[in-house]
Amino acid sequence: MHLTEGHIYHVFNRGNNKEPIFFKTDNYYYFLKNVSRFLLPHCEMLAYCLMPNHFHFLIYATEKSIPVIKDGSFERQQFSKGIKQLLSSYTKAINKQEGRTGSLFQQKTKAVNISDTSTYDPRIAFHYIHQNPMKAGLVKRLEDWEFSSFGEYAGIRNRSICNLQLAKQCLDLNLERLYEESYSVINFSFE
Repeated sequence: MHLTEGHIYHVFNRGNNKEPIFFKTDNYYYFLKNVSRFLLPHCEMLAYCLMPNHFHFLIYATEKSIPVIKDGSFERQQFSKGIKQLLSSYTKAINKQEGRTGSLFQQKTKAVNISDTSTYDPRIAFHYIHQNPMKAGLVKRLEDWEFSSFGEYAGIRNRSICNLQLAKQCLDLNLERLYEESYSVINFSFE
């Protein structure tokens, strides 16, 4: 994974064999806490959604995302090291909780540069990420899924994970039309 400053990326991964990565409600909260700890110092979060067996992030790469650092015998960018720390610490906690061993996530976390809108429009990615729980039949309304950033944008959850002002600017979001745009049908798959 190689990031370029000033670009928007759709970052996602899922459980090995599409198996669950979240087993209890507290697991989602623990994961979000570690997102704040390991990722937010190295990027700006524009959107996220945690699903029972996968996650999505829409991030904006900053000057803090791209410095290359030595990580054991590897060299990686700060953001990549943050992803590694997030997944590793979370896997250790889940393995202990569930009495399991081995990796929890698929080996490579994907980061698709979507700043070039010919690939796909970042606004479509934003809405797609928020629509995941509804499309999966987990909720009937986007605002009912507690583990996505939709609640932050709708003003019903006060988390400080997403940079709402940057997202409005980068994605040309109109929060007055958030519900209308968010409930529009988007038939697109990234996985």
